[in-house]
Amino acid sequence: MSSSALLAFALFATTLQPYEAVEPHMGTLFRIKLYAASEQQAQQAFRAAFARIAQLDDELSDYKPDSELNRLARSAVKRPQPASEDLVRVVGAAEQLSEKTDGAFDITIGPLTHLWRAAVKVHQLPSAEAIAAARAKCGFRKLHVNLQAHTICFDESGMQLDAGAIAKGDAADQALFVLKQLGIQSALVAASGDLAFSDAPPGEAGWKIGVDSLDRADAPFTRVLLLANGAVSTSGPSEQHLDINGVRYSHIIDPRTGMGLTRDLTVTVIAAHGLAADPLATALSVLGPERGLALIDSIPGAAALVVQDENGRHTLSKSKRFPTVEQ
Repeated sequence: MSSSALLAFALFATTLQPYEAVEPHMGTLFRIKLYAASEQQAQQAFRAAFARIAQLDDELSDYKPDSELNRLARSAVKRPQPASEDLVRVVGAAEQLSEKTDGAFDITIGPLTHLWRAAVKVHQLPSAEAIAAARAKCGFRKLHVNLQAHTICFDESGMQLDAGAIAKGDAADQALFVLKQLGIQSALVAASGDLAFSDAPPGEAGWKIGVDSLDRADAPFTRVLLLANGAVSTSGPSEQHLDINGVRYSHIIDPRTGMGLTRDLTVTVIAAHGLAADPLATALSVLGPERGLALIDSIPGAAALVVQDENGRHTLSKSKRFPTVEQ
């Protein structure tokens, strides 16, 4: 790049200012930080990005009875039904990860998540009989997604999709796409533990992404990653859980047993897109450090950090490509 071109770029970069906005969607807060040339451009971008997130919430929510996801669970039993591009993209990605993990990640886990949500409300573990009945309605091999025909089909009635472990990551991706269409090249979208980001802020090497080993004051370390054009998802039991008789059951359920996880793992996954990072964090939590990191190493561009707490003793495990971090 010539010196005049560099000067022009530097002058353009100085005109960009940071703007930030927050809205509630998908049961959490979505926070968008972006760099724009004017307040007007920023507000237009916020409106469009949040509208896209709201659209995805309407399509993918398992809480809303009339969401597309729930309507298909009722109408597509033993007969393929047309589905939106959004639903096919998300459910198709979930099915591919289910195959890769032999069911450690399973978007058909809805009957189990509904059972455990009810258990949290009454502060009582689900019975073995209730878990067995819910598991009988789950199973990714009972779900069929035709990517070419844009159809979805269920093998039996009573099945329920739960996109909670993949939808927020995808929504962050889609919001970034909308922002880029409106000329916003540098932005970050955060939804709870899921982040997606485009070009680095002006004059910076990357977005500063904090990686906390545990959500506690005595956490063994806090580190910062400098990243651009990617996604980071963090998963763990610190915020959502059920404590019974001294045992903490995570909101993350092992589809193979129907039980909430009891290992104290905090997982951070880096990937090219939120659609990959979000479900990979859940899959790694279910698989555990050894099998989970082997999975991460097999996926181009993915990296992960796992912190395990065993009786107050912290063990850190990293994938081969996990980047160097700053204290």
